[in-house]
Amino acid sequence: MNDLLKIPCVLMRGGTSRGPFFLASDLPREQGERDAALLSIMGSGHPLQIDGIGGGNPVTSKVAIIGPSTINGADVDYLFAQVRTDRQYVDYSPNCGNMLAAVGPFAIEAGLVASHGRDTLVRIHNVNTGKLIEAKVPTRGGEVIYLGDASIDGVPGLAAPIALTFMDAAGAKTGKLLPTERPINVIDGVETTAIDCAIPMVLMRAADVGVTGYEDPQALTDNSDLIERMTRIRTQAGRLMGMGDVSDMVIPKPVLIGPARKGGTLSVRYFMPYDCHPSLATTGAVGIATAAITEGSVAYDVAGRLSVPAEVCIEHPAGRLDVQLEMRNGAITAGLVRTARRLFEGFAFAKPAAAIEDAA
Repeated sequence: MNDLLKIPCVLMRGGTSRGPFFLASDLPREQGERDAALLSIMGSGHPLQIDGIGGGNPVTSKVAIIGPSTINGADVDYLFAQVRTDRQYVDYSPNCGNMLAAVGPFAIEAGLVASHGRDTLVRIHNVNTGKLIEAKVPTRGGEVIYLGDASIDGVPGLAAPIALTFMDAAGAKTGKLLPTERPINVIDGVETTAIDCAIPMVLMRAADVGVTGYEDPQALTDNSDLIERMTRIRTQAGRLMGMGDVSDMVIPKPVLIGPARKGGTLSVRYFMPYDCHPSLATTGAVGIATAAITEGSVAYDVAGRLSVPAEVCIEHPAGRLDVQLEMRNGAITAGLVRTARRLFEGFAFAKPAAAIEDAA
């Protein structure tokens, strides 16, 4: 196997996502070589990712790259990579809050952060957005605790709770909560809210694009007319948000909003951007909750015109996700609970960049 790159790897579930975790120092330093290694490891470009460890779905084709912090006030750097399943492309434009849930446990077990008592606070610098997130990781006797009595919708069974707090998540990519300076923009005849909080999104009422917003995720993914229309909307929204041509990016994410049906605050269907998420992205939940308290947004009236402090209960295809919004030092913080699990550790094997180019 001396013709393959052998790279230490830990496969972890974070929230409702799953993917390999790497130490930055174990990957090639040059981005082109690093991307080639990730594409090979994940099997990108094949719908089933049959020649890699990806799962053939955006929620299982994610990578976390962890290293010592490069800024003051944080313990570790976390660079997220969304590896496309449909073609060989690595997108660093978004953050992933579900994978984020596993960053703290990985960092502790990799020796980057020392554990302290019953809960260890890990301060995470997300390199993609420049934002800080605090993760409170259950620890005992210097070890991470994974077993517990917490549950999150979209993941079977119980696990130890990991509390995440997004510190001032507004303007993650554009520098502004409302990049277009307006809570409402009409695009393709549809009222939309372009918001950038934890991740850029374009929100619209499900009824305005001809669906209920309660459909099964696969039914929405298979609705080619809907996907085509939302693609037009998100492409125009990207330009209005100052992001330029977003056709090769997974952001902004299109989100369908509707009234809650099961006692929550509102119901959503979140897209990635062409497939409907089977549950809900954590970063998406933070942004949607913030939109729910933003006067004039498409979510504001649906959510009942909330104000901070507030608990926003978001219904999604697999259940619900609760977000606590508070003010801290003049900025809104968003707190929620996720779980994580270490699945296996060993080595991932990647073809050299030259071999991938020859195959292409």
